[in-house]
Amino acid sequence: MPARILIVDDNQSLAKNLRDVLSGDRDLDVEVALAETGAEALDRAQKDGFEVAVVDVKLPDGSGVDLIGPLREACPHGEIVLVTGNATVNTAIAALRAGAFAFILKNFRPAELISTVAQALEKIALKREREEYERRYRAIVDAADVLIVGIDASGDVTLWNPRLAAMTGVSTEAAVGGPLPDNILDEDGKKRLYQAFVAVLGGGSASEVEVGVRDAMGAIRRVRWHLSAVRGSGKRVDLVYGIGIDVTERRALERRAADAEALNAMAPLALGLAHEIRNPLNAAVLELHLLGRGIERLEAPAVRDPMRARVRIVESEIKRLERLLTEFLEVARPRAPQREPLDLGRVVDEVLDLEAEAIAAHGLELVRELAAGVVALGDVEKLKQVVLNLVVNALDVMPQGGVLVARVGADEREAWLSIGDTGPGVDPNILAEIFDPFFTTKAAGTGLGLAIVRKIVDQHAGRVVVDTKKGEGTTVKVFLPRG
Repeated sequence: MPARILIVDDNQSLAKNLRDVLSGDRDLDVEVALAETGAEALDRAQKDGFEVAVVDVKLPDGSGVDLIGPLREACPHGEIVLVTGNATVNTAIAALRAGAFAFILKNFRPAELISTVAQALEKIALKREREEYERRYRAIVDAADVLIVGIDASGDVTLWNPRLAAMTGVSTEAAVGGPLPDNILDEDGKKRLYQAFVAVLGGGSASEVEVGVRDAMGAIRRVRWHLSAVRGSGKRVDLVYGIGIDVTERRALERRAADAEALNAMAPLALGLAHEIRNPLNAAVLELHLLGRGIERLEAPAVRDPMRARVRIVESEIKRLERLLTEFLEVARPRAPQREPLDLGRVVDEVLDLEAEAIAAHGLELVRELAAGVVALGDVEKLKQVVLNLVVNALDVMPQGGVLVARVGADEREAWLSIGDTGPGVDPNILAEIFDPFFTTKAAGTGLGLAIVRKIVDQHAGRVVVDTKKGEGTTVKVFLPRG
């Protein structure tokens, strides 16, 4: 499109001559409009815009210098060239301070006007090109599914992209202009990232470092940062860009693959060991039963009661050993699930009924929000084991009472169940490890409960999501394919 030129001069004869000069030049592709007053010029600028305005300093309704500000507000990308017959140094300085592109004295040659307008148009084109590059750059930074941060030589944040803001919960406005937010890195992470930053700042060569970053929920995410330098004038490093990739899931998958490989190798040993252990366990149970019957026949309470208490302790420990053995076999060599449509609400309801006595013993308030008609595809017994393990975990973290919340629902693709508690929550530093076999924070725990949950859900092509807040509680949500 032709560039729009606005000539503002009450001398119509001169204005038309200027129009003819600019329109007739073969190197300029322009269309020219005329205005006699400042008010008319401002009206045209607001309606049609302009690239270059050639403005006489003396106008019938005011000064051309005073018109610069309103014209630039009406058309921010436009440039303004002032024309006068008797300029002073003060007038020229005032015009340039107000934002004029150039100042031309009357009795100028046509070539001078053409050259000045051409330079103004070139400046506008370069400015628009720069803004387009900045817009594209900003769009890439904002849309990129990676974490991007810019840090200047003094250690202050200059760039903080939306992806990083969404993950950390720290807005771009809050992050830019100061040092890296203290709450997103632990001490070890700060130290290692700072060392890598200093190395890049000093040597200029790229560096990589992996640190833990605390997300908006307080969980620690593993992020691998690639740091690279941006050199300014004099080949000095002025800025360091960090491109971060969240590798939490990748590390978890690698760990789970290693665990699965180890457990697969242990499966034959587990089966043989289970056989060897269960035989003496069965014998011990039978002998303990006979011993209990013999104790009940004793007439002296002082002898009978202490022995009865010891028998109960042994029975409890044998049951715990049997449960540990069963859980270990479930993790090491689980049977394939049977796939059939099932009512997910009924599965959860039956487990809650089974654990009603334990829930009451803990003094818990039970909340059931089980949507009717939610059908999932899976194995009833295995999913009952999932719910049971989650309920038992919730009971363990609320020994002094609390609220146990069981929910069932569905969307278009997935059915889901969740078990929530009002316990102390999970430490963000161990959140990534709670599904690992044999990992436990309980004094007498086996570390297999959540590992079994993950194993069974994986067999059902589902997924597990943990939402936890320290001091407020934890909710474990299990998603399954709809039936």
